[in-house]
Amino acid sequence: MVPKEPLLQFWGEGLPNMLHGLQISAALAGVSMIIGLPLGLLFCMMVMGRNRVVSTIGLVIVEIGRGMPALIILYLVYFGLPSFGILLESFPSAIIALAWNYSCYCSEIFRAGIQAVPGGQNEAGDALGLDDRITFFYVILPQAFRSIIPALLGQTILLFQDTSLAYTVAVPELMKEAYTYGSTTFQYLRVFVLAGLCYAVVTLPASWITRWLERRLALSY
Repeated sequence: MVPKEPLLQFWGEGLPNMLHGLQISAALAGVSMIIGLPLGLLFCMMVMGRNRVVSTIGLVIVEIGRGMPALIILYLVYFGLPSFGILLESFPSAIIALAWNYSCYCSEIFRAGIQAVPGGQNEAGDALGLDDRITFFYVILPQAFRSIIPALLGQTILLFQDTSLAYTVAVPELMKEAYTYGSTTFQYLRVFVLAGLCYAVVTLPASWITRWLERRLALSY
């Protein structure tokens, strides 16, 4: 049996590729978030709209996006769209799948925050003669954000963790690099512990910031 090299030396050899994969994961999460946040607000406005047809369409989109696992959505985009003549590379496919899944959960977070704003705010806007859109974007939404920011940050952390699913379609993110390193060394335990630590370097500080912000916002009410 070939003796294993020291753990820190083993991690040091694999760390450069793992950090490159971590950068890809962060980019994937960042682009998906930039797309998903406004899309989630759009879906929320559709669901809460007065037009029943638009509301129903928005509700169907959101429920499908929340009801299906992100991995299934990714497979449908990457392997399913070619059946309709739409060929996408792995990275944009992962962005579409993750952004859709993220936006659907954000839609429900937005809706909960908006519904938590007292109804008198809308009445005050009407009394002042404000347009419904002005009341929504300048009165209701800023107040809603105070309660939904921690939830949005928590969902963003989950989005970053979900980028690990992209390795199934060969996106060279962190899990893909970890799997490649493990398949060449056959020391999967060491490799995946290192991968977990790389994820933790990002998610743990983000979780601490989320909890701190939640406490600060709670005290400001």
